[in-house]
Amino acid sequence: MSKAGRAILTESSKKVRPWRQDVKAAAEQLLAVSGGRPIDAPVVVRMVFTLPKPQSAPKRRRTYPMRTPDLSKLARSTEDALSDAGIWADDARVVEYSRLAKVYPGEDPDALSSPGAVIEIREVV
Repeated sequence: MSKAGRAILTESSKKVRPWRQDVKAAAEQLLAVSGGRPIDAPVVVRMVFTLPKPQSAPKRRRTYPMRTPDLSKLARSTEDALSDAGIWADDARVVEYSRLAKVYPGEDPDALSSPGAVIEIREVV
């Protein structure tokens, strides 16, 4: 939908809001425990998303999660949740990804045993 030359975008996935809330809660908990302040420096980020493997996927060989959700949408929604939690001053602080991947449990060295994400943030020095 457009109004006065501006696009109005809405999120079509019902899974984005709960995901962002979960990421934000985990990040806020980390900040509370560490007593940290928002990062206001360039950062390198590593995000590996472990997705549920479909029942129809082969059990004995590696397969790749080449269906939805899009990897870029996973990254953006996670960055937004980290911003909302106050992890960094702004997600524009991300200058590089050391790894950005979506995998299935047990099929990658960085995969979790169940769906979730491993997120690492490192300040550039």
